[in-house]
Amino acid sequence: MHAASGASRDYQAGPATREAPWVRYTLLTLALGFFALFLLMPLFAVFTEALRKGWSVYFAALVEPDALSAMRLTLLAAAISVPLNLVFGISAAWAIAKFEFRGKQFLITLIDLPFSVSPVVAGLIYVLIFGAQGWFGSWFGDHDIRIIFAVPGIVLATLFVTFPFVARELIPLMDAQGRDEEEAATVLGASGWQTFWHVTLPNVKWGLLYGVILCNARAMGEFGAVSVVSGHIRGQTNTLPLQVEILYNEYNFAAAFAVASLLALLALVTLALKTTIEWHQTAA
Repeated sequence: MHAASGASRDYQAGPATREAPWVRYTLLTLALGFFALFLLMPLFAVFTEALRKGWSVYFAALVEPDALSAMRLTLLAAAISVPLNLVFGISAAWAIAKFEFRGKQFLITLIDLPFSVSPVVAGLIYVLIFGAQGWFGSWFGDHDIRIIFAVPGIVLATLFVTFPFVARELIPLMDAQGRDEEEAATVLGASGWQTFWHVTLPNVKWGLLYGVILCNARAMGEFGAVSVVSGHIRGQTNTLPLQVEILYNEYNFAAAFAVASLLALLALVTLALKTTIEWHQTAA
């Protein structure tokens, strides 16, 4: 018996594969090479080009009125879309994971829809619905309400592309946790809200935060759908990604890379937060 248990321990501690060392080192080299080529090199290029003409030019590009307007609009779109997606994501995940109802699979399919539809197509759909020649465009025009080529259209486009992130992080997590704790709380006399706040929400807090971070990063970096509905009106409907495109097309490379460096910093912060949350989830 002791020999068997010792053999079991040796087997568990052994390597997962039995390839030669050169195979492992080759795979590691390829992985690190792709990492350096497709992640580190673009980041290095962005910051190098942004600072090529010095810090004074860099900061001047960031405080230029159009750049500040793009920053404000980007933050506004994220500030509206992320909380709305947070509420929807929690509600949808709770309903899907904790209850059985007709149309459940259809709801899951709708949540996944933005993953399968091109953002450009989503923007065109909003133009078809709310544009001047769209289904409801004339009604909004008669009431002096602007959706397309205005802030509401940008918020709607951002909402669409960020729609699945929170829900898709929470659904498998809540589903894996099961319903035992919620049912126990209900048996002990807890109300639905008490069960949610004191049982369900604490169990998914790290997954929830992870989904919010990804949702925020996508909201600030979205280009395709926002580009279609924005109209590229300088100082009014340009977000940071659109501002980068305009500056680059005007051959103002220093300013373009300076604004792009803000998005690169956002990506790095998102990556750091993602790693921290994954570490907390593993430790928990």
